[in-house]
Amino acid sequence: MKTRVLIADDHPLVRLGMRSFLETEGDMDVVGEAVNGQEAVELAVKEQPHVVLMDLLMPVMNGIDATKAIKNASPGIEVVILTSSLDDERMVQALRAGALSYILKTTAADEVAETLRRAARHESVLDPAVQQTLLGELRNPPGTKPWEELTDRERDVLRGIAAGRNNQEIADELGIGIKTVKTHVSNIFLKLDVMDRTQAAIYAIRNHLD
Repeated sequence: MKTRVLIADDHPLVRLGMRSFLETEGDMDVVGEAVNGQEAVELAVKEQPHVVLMDLLMPVMNGIDATKAIKNASPGIEVVILTSSLDDERMVQALRAGALSYILKTTAADEVAETLRRAARHESVLDPAVQQTLLGELRNPPGTKPWEELTDRERDVLRGIAAGRNNQEIADELGIGIKTVKTHVSNIFLKLDVMDRTQAAIYAIRNHLD
């Protein structure tokens, strides 16, 4: 089955270029183009794509508000943010609004396509620069409350996950065994009800974990 994609961007050349590329991919079907956030919401509800490829800065309704509206109307539709913005506040707001993935417009075209495929399978992708911002938010969350289900050590491990470290690197940093790290990771996934490391980091931001 082809991945159904809706493109939302206010720049015609971006929409044209992305459509032209995706149409060369045999497993992609571009079901529509939106020039602003409001149109993205309307087309998403009408066309029911698997994934919306969403710009952040658009007229009428921005990508953050559009993401929130789409997730409220059709929770099964995933949103991938594709933007030139590395603004920390917008980045976090987009993830809290329900965006599954956040990648930059400097990302290679084939990587964008793979991100869309993964989004259709409800798998997250974050640009490395975004991961660093997430780590900063975890260390210094403004006005947040601790997530009571996580122990202090589990929060330490979660910060390592958000930073993109593997289990061995986390073990070395915290001075604990790798088996202990694996146990903490399993507990984190269970407590946060997530399937992978990227989802754990996103969940942490959406829920103001410290």
